[in-house]
Amino acid sequence: MAKLEVNVDHVATLRQARLGKEPDPVTAAALAELAGAHGIIVHLREDRRHIQDRDLRLLRQTVKTRLNLEMAATEEMLRIASEVRPDLVTLVPEKRQELTTEGGLDVVGQKDFLREYLLRLQAAGLTVSLFVDADYAQLNAARDVGATWVELHTGTYAEADTEAEALRLFEQLLDAARHARSQGLRVKCGHGLNYVNILPFRGRPEFEEFSIGHSIISRAVLVGMERAVREMLALISG
Repeated sequence: MAKLEVNVDHVATLRQARLGKEPDPVTAAALAELAGAHGIIVHLREDRRHIQDRDLRLLRQTVKTRLNLEMAATEEMLRIASEVRPDLVTLVPEKRQELTTEGGLDVVGQKDFLREYLLRLQAAGLTVSLFVDADYAQLNAARDVGATWVELHTGTYAEADTEAEALRLFEQLLDAARHARSQGLRVKCGHGLNYVNILPFRGRPEFEEFSIGHSIISRAVLVGMERAVREMLALISG
């Protein structure tokens, strides 16, 4: 059965709106795990707009499943990841002005740099995933630089204007996932997935895991974290 990692960034977004102490993403992560989530994701951004260093360090102490740290490929983040030692590091592109991650990492254009960067992460005992678009060239480059996982960017699929366009983009994701697996990469997917557009993914062996945050946190505001996670798990499992 496919697994679900829950991103709790937007619990911290709500907290940072008042620069207060609640709601606490560490508590939200614990509730998500109690509901059956297979992992917790946080993105420690350069500008610290939501998740803070304190959150990451407490999560490392409390997460019982798997802690996935999304981060940019910078010296600061390399140091933090080496100290905190999450179970998985996911390298993502990052721009200060963006509201959320807008696309996959350009592995092809940064191949030499990323190969060296991954070697340094792996020397610290860390497993690495790369957030990439559903593109053969990017997937091949991810293999070449030494990634263990790729996370396919599903944002374009999630934002499709028509059912026909969504179907075409879903087939593209399926094809990319098959290609990635043929290259020895493990495959997850995420970005913009919700309780409706997740349905075509059910039962597809091409996708080993799903990374979902905003939709689950939005639903949790209305029905509670545990119910929101359980409902998504039920959809993924079919």
